[in-house]
Amino acid sequence: MSIPIKNEREIEKMRLACRAASEVLDRVSTLVRPGITTGEVDQAAAEFMAELGCKSAFLGYRGFPGNICISLNEEVVHGIGGPRRIQYGDIVKLDIGVVKDGWVGDTATTVPVGVIDEKVQRLLAVTESTLEMAITYAQGGRRLGDLCAAIEDEIVANGYTVVREFVGHGVGRKLHEEPQVPNYGRPGSGPKLKPGMTLAIEPMVNMGSAAVKVLDDKWTVVTLDEKPSAHFEHTVLITKGEPEILTWRKKTLLR
Repeated sequence: MSIPIKNEREIEKMRLACRAASEVLDRVSTLVRPGITTGEVDQAAAEFMAELGCKSAFLGYRGFPGNICISLNEEVVHGIGGPRRIQYGDIVKLDIGVVKDGWVGDTATTVPVGVIDEKVQRLLAVTESTLEMAITYAQGGRRLGDLCAAIEDEIVANGYTVVREFVGHGVGRKLHEEPQVPNYGRPGSGPKLKPGMTLAIEPMVNMGSAAVKVLDDKWTVVTLDEKPSAHFEHTVLITKGEPEILTWRKKTLLR
């Protein structure tokens, strides 16, 4: 396994791409409200990207038809914008990937629409706080398995499950680089993390069973038991000291 190590010039390019991805996510999040269609949100994201001098990393990737991934409620990831209208009480997963000057920024959040069920609110809070905790493991000298195992341990301790079929990943010149970053693992296993690596860490957490399936559109992943799922993601730089969150944004912790 060859994991790309970025030099200082490349890291600065990554910072700019990730900053753009984070800004698009922030702006798109403010549009999520009852009555708007997922297609309108997707189109707005494309316009924001153009304003920032970047383009979608998802559109056309392996044939994906959307500018962003927008997934509602029991949809886990890879939802496609269309005529469906967002409703009060929904949770909306927004996954943004952009390409700026040849480098990729990747980030995601889950947006509650109005007042949501308390149990679902807790699911979102635990998932986001688990991401923040996992990032503290993204330090040079640690093993990747330490980070991955910490995610699963925290999620299971809170009564939830992690999706196993879809995982985080390295990110840089390509949307998906080595290594894979599962939300489960064994402490002490996997490659040693080194300064210059950039990882997309993204817990995908189900309220019920971990089992998922892909819908007939060949993209949208849903929970098999139709219970809600949450998704949060940051692109993180491994340094000689504390990890740097390249897609930093204000925390939205709900508990």
